[in-house]
Amino acid sequence: MRILGIIPSRYASSRFPGKPLVEINGKSMIRRVYERSIQSRLLDRVIVATDDHRIYDQISTIGGEALLTSDQHANGTERCNEVAQIEDSYDYYINIQGDEPYIHPDQIDLVADLLDGQTELATLVKAIDHLEDLDDFGEMKVVFSQQMEALYFSRSCIPHLRNIRSDMRLHHHTYYKHIGIYGYRKDVLSNIATLSPTPLESAENLEQLRWMENGYRIKVGITDLDSQMIDTPEDLKKLKYFE
Repeated sequence: MRILGIIPSRYASSRFPGKPLVEINGKSMIRRVYERSIQSRLLDRVIVATDDHRIYDQISTIGGEALLTSDQHANGTERCNEVAQIEDSYDYYINIQGDEPYIHPDQIDLVADLLDGQTELATLVKAIDHLEDLDDFGEMKVVFSQQMEALYFSRSCIPHLRNIRSDMRLHHHTYYKHIGIYGYRKDVLSNIATLSPTPLESAENLEQLRWMENGYRIKVGITDLDSQMIDTPEDLKKLKYFE
C-alpha cells in the first residue's frame, strides 16, 4: 500500500488565529507536527496542505513539502481531498492533525497498519484514565464493536451505566476517547468529501458521524499514547513539553 500523510493547516482559526505558527519550545507548531510525521516508518511522503503562504514558507524553509490549497474548505477532510486529486497515485491518505505538536510517529503507523485495502476509514482511540474527561465535551468519546469498528462518537459520556454512581464509572467500564487522526481509502475520501451534513453530525458537531450515517465503516485501533491538541491559547498554557 502506498500511503501519503497530509497535514491540513489553516491560519485563520476562529479560536486561535495564527495557531500553526505559534512557537512551542523554539519551533512552530506546524514544524513540530511535520518533523514528527516524517519519522513514520509506513508513510511514503508527508505534505502540509495549507491556505496560507506563511505556513507554506515555514515548511519550505526547512526543506519540507507543502502545497497551497483553497481557502474555501470547511474542514480538513476537504483539504485532504484536494491534495488527493493532485497526488492521486496513493492507495490511502492519512489526515494528521496540525494542532497536535507532539504526535507520536507510532500513532501514525498504527493507523497505517489498519489500511489493508478493505478498510474504508480508520482512526485511533485511547482508554480514558481520568474521571473528569468523561464529562468534558471537548473530549470525543467512542464506542466500537467486537470487530473493532466504530459504532458511535459523542461529546457526551457513552455508554451510560445504569445504577452506577457517576464517580464510580471508571471502576465498572473501560471508556475510550477519540484520537483525531484518520486514514482514508482513496475512493472513499473522494466520496465523503462531497457528502452533505447529516442530522447526527449537526447534533454533535462531529464530522465522522456524517460518514457513518451514509454507511461508511470506520476501523478503530487502540493506542496507549496520549495526544495533546491545541485548540485555544489556554490549551497552549497547559501543554506538556517534550523533545
